[in-house]
Amino acid sequence: MLKIKHLATLVCCTFAANSYALTILPDPENSAGYIVSKTDLQTAEQAKTADPMYQIWAQALETRSNTIVEAIIPGLDANPENVKRVERVFPQYEWDFLTQMAAPEYTYTRFLRAIGKFPAFCGEYTDGRDSDAICKKSIVTAFAHFSQETGGHIAKDNVSDNPLALEEWQQALVHVREMGWSEGQSGYTTGCGQNDWQNARWPCATGQGYFGRGAKQLSYHFNYGAFSEVMFDGDATVLLNNPGLVADSWLNLASAIWFFLTPQAPKPAMLHVIDRTWTPSQRESDAGIGYGFGTTINVINGGIECGEQNKDKGQPVNRIRYWEGLANHYQIPVESDEKNTCWQQTPYGSLNLNGATDVLYTNWDGNWKYYSDRPGGYSFECELVGFQTAYSALVAGDYEKCVTNFYGSHANWPQVRVVDSIDPEIPTEPPVGGVAAWDSAKVYNTGDKVSYKGAIYEAKWWSQGNEPTQGDPWKLVSGEATVPTNPDPLPSTPVESPVVTEPEPTPPSSDFSIWQAGVTQAKTGDKVTHNGKCFVAKNNPGVWETPTQSNWFWDEVNCQ
Repeated sequence: MLKIKHLATLVCCTFAANSYALTILPDPENSAGYIVSKTDLQTAEQAKTADPMYQIWAQALETRSNTIVEAIIPGLDANPENVKRVERVFPQYEWDFLTQMAAPEYTYTRFLRAIGKFPAFCGEYTDGRDSDAICKKSIVTAFAHFSQETGGHIAKDNVSDNPLALEEWQQALVHVREMGWSEGQSGYTTGCGQNDWQNARWPCATGQGYFGRGAKQLSYHFNYGAFSEVMFDGDATVLLNNPGLVADSWLNLASAIWFFLTPQAPKPAMLHVIDRTWTPSQRESDAGIGYGFGTTINVINGGIECGEQNKDKGQPVNRIRYWEGLANHYQIPVESDEKNTCWQQTPYGSLNLNGATDVLYTNWDGNWKYYSDRPGGYSFECELVGFQTAYSALVAGDYEKCVTNFYGSHANWPQVRVVDSIDPEIPTEPPVGGVAAWDSAKVYNTGDKVSYKGAIYEAKWWSQGNEPTQGDPWKLVSGEATVPTNPDPLPSTPVESPVVTEPEPTPPSSDFSIWQAGVTQAKTGDKVTHNGKCFVAKNNPGVWETPTQSNWFWDEVNCQ
């Protein structure tokens, strides 16, 4: 247990209906840093993710050991229960029926192993929902998208290229590697080697190509790294160093199952659209987004396939044809409130979520709001955001990594170390006249009073660590000041510091640009200064959203 004498700073914060105490102390091992307790961070994280959907999402992404997965064989009694369900509702002969054109790397055994990795896919529902029906609908939905992403797309009457006269929805999984690419080619390395958090977390391997592979056509190093972490107990390097495994092993289908189960907030997981665990928010309903196959298109590729302008576009038209053909063949019921199309939907990437209170996010980013009562004005917190970051709310331990800036993703963030527990010793000096004793680690603002060595002092402006008898931010209110035994020499003509209500602003560093309305083109992450305050842009404010305070487009931050 770590004990810090006379250094306790207790900062109380409120999150909706939840409140917690955050203790921020100077780090005794690093004069430039601070410590916080693991318990405080866990309490904060729990308060920010109290909605039950966070637990549901996390459970959907739980995985089995690869040792168990690689022992799965069709018909084996020891197969996991969700695999047995797949064998029952979609047996080998159905797989063969839909994969007559498929690349040999795709097999029924690998399909079962991919599903076996994720217990939630074709899992058991205990609340009255039909587990078998949801399983079958999930598989058919996946094959409709497989047919578009990796299918042959050969007309039934093209006898030379399609001698079996297969329907296009029977032509899934033809491609295991992106057309025009082969192993040994270095490519899709955009962003590799840059000094950023994506390379810190998912470093590219020399000579490797991160082109599309597998049923989902997984592409780019950050997707390979994230998928590798799920498949290999947090180890991103396995697939970054050997991306060919996504084509040549059961991972070629597991990548698609992983995507099927993963929410990309505000987009839901496709499984939760199908099983109706997800309920559309009011903002989504107003944008035409509801239940049905069409929403799974929006989840996958809504930016270029959904909306009125894409009504007759080839990709969504194909997906819908394949879904309707498969659903008809397998007698998949379509409810009255389900729509197969997404032309009537606003693409997820174009949703205006400003002010939405019922939309959940799944990524952590530093909270850049200014806190006058915390060291340096920093929050020492992270908040949920609607864009990809280095830290996921669905991954255990990522909130702590976000607060400590583990991957260096927060510029100018304080140095933070997490300790198991903190046992601050309460100052032994008694209060004077009901005024609490001065605490060297506490942040004091203008007007705050403290007692020190029998006298009472009042803060003239923001102060932390300044001994009251030394003057500067403190003035004597009552009692007699105790002169230090070895005082620092004072200037011959003391100058009284002006009384101010706020600390003098620190000039912004050179990476802040001056905001000019109608001129400054701000995009997400840009830093600007306006009227003596500093801001970081989010949600691409453009040229007209003038920064005045923290809101949908701006976070007010410390100017240091």
